[in-house]
Parts: sequence; C-alpha cells; structure tokens
Amino acid sequence: MIGFKDELVNNILPFWINNMQDGANGGFYGRIDGENNLHAEANKGVVLNARILWTFSAAYRLLKDETYKAIAQRAFDYINAYFIDKKHGGVYWELDYKGNPVNTKKQTYAQGFALYGFSEFYRATGSPEALQLAKDFFFLLEKCYDKERGGYLEAYTEDWNPIEDMRLSDKDANEKKTMNTHLHVLEPYTNLCRIWDNTELKDAQRRLILIFTDKILDNSNFHLNLFFDEDWNIKSPAISYGHDIEASWLLYEAAEVLGDKDLLLKIKELSLQIADTAGEGLQADGSLIYEKKANHMELDRHWWVQAEGVVGYMYAFKNSDKAEYLEKAELLWKYIQTNIVDKAKGEWIWSRSPDGNINTKDDKAGFWKCPYHNSRMCFEMIEHFGYE
Repeated sequence: MIGFKDELVNNILPFWINNMQDGANGGFYGRIDGENNLHAEANKGVVLNARILWTFSAAYRLLKDETYKAIAQRAFDYINAYFIDKKHGGVYWELDYKGNPVNTKKQTYAQGFALYGFSEFYRATGSPEALQLAKDFFFLLEKCYDKERGGYLEAYTEDWNPIEDMRLSDKDANEKKTMNTHLHVLEPYTNLCRIWDNTELKDAQRRLILIFTDKILDNSNFHLNLFFDEDWNIKSPAISYGHDIEASWLLYEAAEVLGDKDLLLKIKELSLQIADTAGEGLQADGSLIYEKKANHMELDRHWWVQAEGVVGYMYAFKNSDKAEYLEKAELLWKYIQTNIVDKAKGEWIWSRSPDGNINTKDDKAGFWKCPYHNSRMCFEMIEHFGYE
C-alpha cells in the first residue's frame, strides 16, 4: 500500500491549515458544511479543537514540519485561553465563535480528548506546561470514576455536580456509562503512559482494560455493548462496527504500553476476535458499514469507520500474520481513495449513502468532523507499518 504520506501532507492537513484558521477571533472556525461553505460564526466545540491539537502535534512529531508545530501551538493556546474552566477545572463543551462559553457541561469524553491533545503536544514539543496539563487532566478524570460500581460516569455540570442530560449528542442514549467514553479515556491514558511513568496511571490503565474485558465486551459474540446504566446493565442492543474495529487495536495498544506480557497475550487474542466480529459489517466493495440497530443495518459508509478499519485490520495482520487481514485493509484503503477522499475540495466527505450518493447534509469540518481519524490512520501506517 502506498499514498498515506501524500494523502496526509497534500490533502488532509492543508485543508485544515488553509480553511479553518479563524483570523478574526482566534483558534479555528466551528464549521464548514457538507457543501464546503464556511460558517464563520458557528459555535466552537472542544472535541474538534482537542483533535486538531492532537493531529498537528502528531504531524509535527513525525514529520518535523514547522507549519504543523505552529498549528498545534495555535490549538494549544486557544484551548488554554478559552476552553479550560479556570474556576472549576476541566474543559467546557462549547463556545460561541468569539470564545464565550455557551455550554459549560463537563463531558468526561471531552476531558479525555483534552488530555490526548496535551500529551501529544508534549511528545512533539517537550512543553512543560502541556505535560502538567496532561497530569492535571488525568487526576480530574479519576474523580469521574465510580468507585462503587467501576467505570467513568458520562457528564457533570460546570461545577462537577450530577447532571440530568449526559448525552454526547442528540443521537446518543442518555445513560450514565458508555463504551464510547471509556474508549476515549483509554486512548489518552495510553498516550500519557508513553511520557509519564506513574503507578496510579498504570493502575488506572489496567483497571480500564479490565472494564472492557469484563463489563463492555460481550464475550458471547465479541461485540462491544454501547450504553449502560450505573450498574452496568446493558441499555441498547445496537452494534457499532466502527467502534468494534477501533477498539480492537486501541485495546491492544493500551495493553502494550503496560509491558505486562500475560495481559498483552490475553488482549492480543481478544483483539483478533473483536476484529473478526467487526468484519460482519464488511461489504462486497471492501467498505465497512457504520452500525446495526436491532435488526436494521445502517448501510452508510462513514469516513471514520473506513479509517479505523484500515488500522484495525493492519493490527490484526501484525498480530496473526494472516494475509486475509492485510487484504481487508487494502480493500478499505482502495475504497477510501475512490469514494471518501474529496479530491476536488480537500479532506474527506462525511459518508456515502447505501446507493453511493455523497452525504452533503453532514459537515466537512465541524463539531464531530475532525482531522483525527483519517490523519491517525496515515500516522499509524507510516510510523508503525512502514507504508508511505
């Protein structure tokens, strides 16, 4: 496979550099819609900004282009100045285009992505301030841990009290614990383990891996359950093929940084089983569909699912040496290049519908459409698998 570095440096990253810097109000614009129209006064979400920080930090760390460092610094400075709640700690969920908080809820998921960005910025630049913020956000996240029942609670008010609406988005169930948030706490903890040798962190990482194996994973079919109440009762029958394949390799990476051979062997086997189960969503054209709700298959091909599929099947190939996984990754990459990459306007489209039409209703860049999944696919392929 070839073309990952070219896709990264000539398509994905330039889109964000050239189109998303907010020269008037600082930081980055909140939205470019699916028709490629800029909405300069759209609200600014912390997840988008933290993912920009992570992406350009990783790009600078790998490729040493000073332009990427400047964008990462811009993201770091903006988050520090506007998104961080200086009184109560943590990051706000949403600001208006001028940087004023408009949704001050403290979503655990968002704190995780802030930590992910800070830790990668430190890896890239050695910034002492970024390392301290990463440590601070680790201790903050540990306060979200349910000591009685295990796991991380979803959301809180601005001052860290219980909140009624815990949802990440309108599409999510309003439940107290979710697979998605746990996955995106695991991911920054993995990154933090790379830069900070701390016993409490390692214990939290190990505990989190076991939450996946003992609470979140359905050991009868190796899918990940998505929504739970505080007692870990399953609250949704839905299956997310994208999250299955993403978790398959993030769990392996999470165990790998701990250096525990027995745990890694266990997770390696589970990782392959999860990747195989995610394959239920693979289609004849090589693509991976989004999810299954009850008995209804959601056949849209989302950008992030294809990106995570490439990485997930490459890890399965690495861990099994079975050529079938490499073939799946190759077919996904071919599908992405033909159907998901926007060769005319840059970046990737959100998705294609089952009939092949481009989805222009969802954003090209926005609250949830970020440079993180597709850039990370390129980073993984370049750094860990040697494909440029």
